Amino acid sequence: MKRVFVNEEWCLGCHLCEYNCAFANSGMKNMAKALKGKEIFPNIHVNGDDKINFAVSCRHCEDPLCVKACISGALHIEDGRVCIDKQRCVGCYSCIMICPYGSLSIGENGLASKCELCLNNSCSEPACVNGCPNRAIVYEER
Repeated sequence: MKRVFVNEEWCLGCHLCEYNCAFANSGMKNMAKALKGKEIFPNIHVNGDDKINFAVSCRHCEDPLCVKACISGALHIEDGRVCIDKQRCVGCYSCIMICPYGSLSIGENGLASKCELCLNNSCSEPACVNGCPNRAIVYEER
């Protein structure tokens, strides 16, 4: 299965992946209208310092701890990727606490949020990959 991978040596720490992710998941057609003056809730996050930066997103584990920890059954595996059903999420954050990679976060409306590879957004590949100016983020099978 294809997944998002980050080449840390190429990451500039520009955060464009975060903005492209938030826009892709906004459901709007215009990026300026979708994001201007609003708090964004991307499903990928850039961490680092002035020496090295890296983007963190869901690794879609084969045996995900987050799915096991989800008390409401909102997290589930669908076609090899870990997905979240926002209608079932109760905001307990047990998935956020147990993820060893820090891939889940608190999203809009206080519910858990995570990368679903933009497959629900009619994109050919994840928006973070398309929006990375330095090609530090790739979508490939390894």
